[in-house]
Amino acid sequence: MKIVVTAREPDLNSDVDPRFGRAAFFLLVDTESSQWQAINNNATNASSGAGIAAAQAVIEAGAGAVLTGNCGPNAFRTLQAGDVQVYTDVVGTVEKAVKDFNDGLLQPVNEANVDSHSGTGLQG
Repeated sequence: MKIVVTAREPDLNSDVDPRFGRAAFFLLVDTESSQWQAINNNATNASSGAGIAAAQAVIEAGAGAVLTGNCGPNAFRTLQAGDVQVYTDVVGTVEKAVKDFNDGLLQPVNEANVDSHSGTGLQG
């Protein structure tokens, strides 16, 4: 299975970026082969719609799950529509997050865990 982990830097030793839509990078990891690649998040500086654009990029990358700190409602709905499971409140390094996922220590969520625009400091 391919998963995406939000990351502050483009490597496995990076901390998980707590923001989904405005994460600096997405690390696409194949959980079976352990191969990975860093993807720049082009939605980082979007004036609006960052969560939706980020979710579309994850879907297009072929990920079946996203591991992140926080995910807003628009991004969550888009990921859900693309059959991507969402795991929130993920902390630590990307490498640890992938290990925890593989070990079954993470549980998918059924709803967003933050309000719209939380990654920008704006609410609503």
